[in-house]
Amino acid sequence: MAKILINDGIHNSGYNRLIEHGFEVDNFHIPQEELNEKLKAYDAICVRSATKVRAGLIDLCPNLKVIGRGGVGLDNIDVDHAQSNGVKVINTPAASSRSVAELGFAHLFSLSRFLYKSNQDMPLTGNEQFKSLKKSFSKGSELAGKTIGIIGVGRIGEVAAKIAYGLGLNVLGVDPYFKEKTITLTIADNDININVPMVDIATMLKKADIITLHVPFDGSPVISQKEIDQMKDGVILINVARGAVIDEESLLNGLNSGKVAAAGLDVFENEPSPRMDLLNHPNVSCTPHIGASTIEAQEKIGLELADKLIEQLS
Repeated sequence: MAKILINDGIHNSGYNRLIEHGFEVDNFHIPQEELNEKLKAYDAICVRSATKVRAGLIDLCPNLKVIGRGGVGLDNIDVDHAQSNGVKVINTPAASSRSVAELGFAHLFSLSRFLYKSNQDMPLTGNEQFKSLKKSFSKGSELAGKTIGIIGVGRIGEVAAKIAYGLGLNVLGVDPYFKEKTITLTIADNDININVPMVDIATMLKKADIITLHVPFDGSPVISQKEIDQMKDGVILINVARGAVIDEESLLNGLNSGKVAAAGLDVFENEPSPRMDLLNHPNVSCTPHIGASTIEAQEKIGLELADKLIEQLS
């Protein structure tokens, strides 16, 4: 039976399913520098974002049949090289969609009502400043009636669109993979269809009060100074995708000028050492790349990954 290395961890539900199907599973971490030698003993490796599976490592492991990624992005795996050498690459794109989309809206709520600021300031100022704090945080905004631009209407973007409609937002979708002028999404729980207008990015930038990104990084930023210059004054940006899809220098320029009113960021260009001027900016709400880090998502990721490994290795 196939031997599997779970190098970056897996939920117990996924681990148990693999064991139940008779696989030999090592659920511990082998440091990157030791994988060149030790991975040769395995038929499959499962990683998250920490472990890199590059061409050189793949070439050294002729027994390797499957590389599994617990999550959506595959930027830490040389996918084309693996596939050209007969190694299957699998991931779990559906499992964490809701968790990631919900985190984006958590940032949006926090920014629109200054929750991130008030949570920092209230314990520091004391009761005597309560009234002045109340005044300083009294210019929040409701979301209903505003326009949100969703860049990337895949699995996560689709969930984001459904949440946005539920909140009364007007939705504009941007996605080069859709040629239709409108796409229809179904809210399965109550069988309601919603229609999302699809527009080009230039049209969306001029109209959106809020912009959220749900796209992979393809080597160049989706949002740079050019795009920020085209946005409405006071726009809110949300990024729970990949750090480099927004050029951070341009983002800081926009925040400092007021063109960008605020930004909610879960991802950064230089993880795990993001730039401090961005983290400390008074109009930034930040989290440490936890989009898929919910109890529910981790269980779904583990089960989906296990099922795909079973399919490939049985």
